[in-house]
Amino acid sequence: MKQIPNLFTLLNLVFGCLAIVSVMQNGLTLSMDDAGGSLVVIPEKIFMASVFIGCAAVIDFLDGFVARLLKASSELGAQLDSLADVVSFGVAPGLIIYQFLRLCFSQQEDGLDVSTLWLLPAFIVPCAGAYRLARFNIDTEQHYGFKGVPIPAAGLLIASFPLIYWFSNTTWLIDILLNQWFWYAVIFIVSYLMVSKLPMMALKFKGVTVMKLMPFIVIAAVAIVSAFLFGWLAVPVSFTAYVLISLLFKQKAS
Repeated sequence: MKQIPNLFTLLNLVFGCLAIVSVMQNGLTLSMDDAGGSLVVIPEKIFMASVFIGCAAVIDFLDGFVARLLKASSELGAQLDSLADVVSFGVAPGLIIYQFLRLCFSQQEDGLDVSTLWLLPAFIVPCAGAYRLARFNIDTEQHYGFKGVPIPAAGLLIASFPLIYWFSNTTWLIDILLNQWFWYAVIFIVSYLMVSKLPMMALKFKGVTVMKLMPFIVIAAVAIVSAFLFGWLAVPVSFTAYVLISLLFKQKAS
């Protein structure tokens, strides 16, 4: 029974590996358009990486719930959880950014020959996530809140962009996602939010009251309304709401 939560954690890792496979198997391809010219595209199956990261997030929530339910929490489980998280919500999203950067540069003349140096910033995200997880593991104060944005939230934000790209018909959104400077901004902002010590909310309370639940009710309302109005764009909208409301209420980690 004590190993059941660890099996959930390993399933999180499996979904992270599947996300990586989805990204790497469906990289940039060169095809011919109707006029006989070359056309660089990313096959639509890359959005399966987003699906697998979403599945990993569900499992990541469940393993902690199962551990508490079975009273099987352990130091091994905590370390295993961090190792799985850095793959599912760090490495896999970093590779999504890497592929999008390749797509951005492919729109330019000789873009397929872009130097790897322009693509390497994508891996700042998994590095920042690993640093944040390591700091969390040795911090004894983060009981009822987080210092910095948790890596699953950052991973889900990045995982939403392939879905926005392929299921949106909004031209300005597509143009933004095909701009490399947008991705460099995402890398900087997301990485900073993870390694920072800004107070972020966690679904843990010393006592449940309406006032303590209110921030989560507001975020849930924003998520539902924005999902209805904007589709997958609701994910970055909800992420932004989470960060802003966390800073507004300034819930202490301890």
